[in-house]
Amino acid sequence: MMKTICSCLLALCVLSFAAPSLWAADAPAAPVQIALVGCAHSHTGGFPGAVKKRTDIKVKYVWDHDPVRAAKFSKSTGAPIATDLNQIWNDRDIAAVVIYSETNRHLELVLAAAKAGKHVFAEKPLGFTARDAYAMADALKGANLMFQTGYSMRSDPIMQFLKQQVEAGAFGTITRIRGCTAHDGALPPKPKFDSDFHWFVDPAQAGVGGYGDLGTHSLDLLLWLMNEPVERVSAAISPGTARYANCDELGEGLLVFKSGAIGSLAASWDDVANPVSLEICGTLGHAVVVNGQLFFQCKKVPGADGKTPWTQLPTPKPHALDAFLDAVAGKKDVTLIGASEAAYRAAVMEALYNASRQQKWLDVQQPGK
Repeated sequence: MMKTICSCLLALCVLSFAAPSLWAADAPAAPVQIALVGCAHSHTGGFPGAVKKRTDIKVKYVWDHDPVRAAKFSKSTGAPIATDLNQIWNDRDIAAVVIYSETNRHLELVLAAAKAGKHVFAEKPLGFTARDAYAMADALKGANLMFQTGYSMRSDPIMQFLKQQVEAGAFGTITRIRGCTAHDGALPPKPKFDSDFHWFVDPAQAGVGGYGDLGTHSLDLLLWLMNEPVERVSAAISPGTARYANCDELGEGLLVFKSGAIGSLAASWDDVANPVSLEICGTLGHAVVVNGQLFFQCKKVPGADGKTPWTQLPTPKPHALDAFLDAVAGKKDVTLIGASEAAYRAAVMEALYNASRQQKWLDVQQPGK
């Protein structure tokens, strides 16, 4: 009897050392490993802080063709520099890449990431042309990979509320919608693009100037809110102060949606203020965003008289990068901006630039055509 008891105690001791998970909660999962591929974009500065606050994400490598930039973000993230991109593409432990490169490098990097089976965050705009952007979207879709881009305005509570109201029919038939994104980045005394971010004003690297750089944010909102194709566009795009050779600084565009609604899109690096950023006009409702406040009028919604700021808003959604990291880390029900959406925005913007050059109305290249 005593021998049997001793044998049982010995077996329990062995189990306690050999299989501690039987007696304690499972150890936390290892963090998902990602790589920073390209550090050129002005938004790269927020990346180290975004990943350092997380325990479920680890940066394994940093790469940039510029060794100075690579060293800067290697230091701020604590990750070693990859001297060869194949270190990243061939590393099976790396699940995703965050691409903050110059826009002219997107096509090569995104296609390589798709071939290597890495989920992709790539800054906006996705591509120079509709053709390039659709090629990237097709490659990511074919590889069944997650994608996200830097359209951060959707997460704003005001925009979330307006999306809800559009879907609920509060505006009736939308007849006009207008978006504007502007700042003073090209104006003295300290133009934003005269130092680290000079590539933004080089069309060979950026593909667009101020109109495309900032306008793509409002364009995303217009397309997201309307949720229908743009059939044709026209635009006037200008060098503005002409501080930068061969680079536009501002523009205004007109978009005709499939429903017949008319959109207008303004963007500028030459504005000292941007008070009215969005307006929606419909047969039943009206909304305008002024200095970050929403004025909303609709007889179908109690209290929406349009006279005082509307403050009954949903909670903010995660920032675009945070949402991507959530999804990569396995969080459920995360809403991402698909590569096809990003590609369509590139197609519309390309049509706007071509319309300005040709001084005529042009059709927008639709997906699959």
